[in-house]
Amino acid sequence: MITVFGSVNLDLVTRVAQLPRPGETVPGEDALLVPGGKGANQALAARRAGAAVRMAGAVGGDAFAETALSLLRESGVDLAAVLIVDRPTGLASITVDSSGENVIVLSPGANARVTEASAADLTFAPGDTLLLQMEIATAASLAAASRARAAGARTVLSLAPFRPLPADSFAPLSLLIVNETEAADLAAQLGLAAGDATETVRGLADRLGPTVVATLGPRGAVAATPAGETVAVPALPVTPVDTTGAGDTFAGVLGAALDAGLPLEPAMRRAAVAGSLACTKVGAQLSMPTAAEIDSALAGFAS
Repeated sequence: MITVFGSVNLDLVTRVAQLPRPGETVPGEDALLVPGGKGANQALAARRAGAAVRMAGAVGGDAFAETALSLLRESGVDLAAVLIVDRPTGLASITVDSSGENVIVLSPGANARVTEASAADLTFAPGDTLLLQMEIATAASLAAASRARAAGARTVLSLAPFRPLPADSFAPLSLLIVNETEAADLAAQLGLAAGDATETVRGLADRLGPTVVATLGPRGAVAATPAGETVAVPALPVTPVDTTGAGDTFAGVLGAALDAGLPLEPAMRRAAVAGSLACTKVGAQLSMPTAAEIDSALAGFAS
């Protein structure tokens, strides 16, 4: 069973030829209103990958909430722990250029009402998996991680968007997911020597304790475990349309694979392929592949 404790947003997505510079107005295509939020994204990715998933977070009592939760509900994610609060549903304004790169402005809204008290209501069983991100209060996420770890559950944190955290904050984690920039920022914060991605995750794992996985975009992903093992997997070659949600897809599918009992290397391989597939469609949740699509891509990639 996977619990995702995190953000639920509505995404306003606009495609442009090139991203605007400060003070510049550029023409865009018709805007899309689609479900998003790193927590909800990871919940949907894990569910589509075949896991049983419950979402814990908050939305507003507004018209945006139904749309924000629509794909989670349709996919069978348990929404009983999603609260309705007196703030507007979180909103992300996402601009995507012709190469698939994006810039995002996030208004947290109801996500700011997710607190340590919310974490206290969560229960876990041994062998469960908890997925966390950084779009709700850090104290709430760390409280949930401590509860899950004490119950014998696997705890996974995506350090996105990046925030500096004391080294002891990572103690309850089983696994930390970062992208290449986040890995470098965290290493710098901890005073670790600069190096390539493999050296960086090795240094982070040695310093912090959990397994550290870094996503590397078209170069796949690399991980280092506390036991000294290093794992690298390739990405699926694709022509990117929109990279929004690729990292959340990786995290959700990785969580689902680990929750199903797969070892780290094949779990990362599934996640990397899923993240690549997510780059081939517009939008975060709209682009997330199913288990069958991941299986098909893996079979073709291996042949």
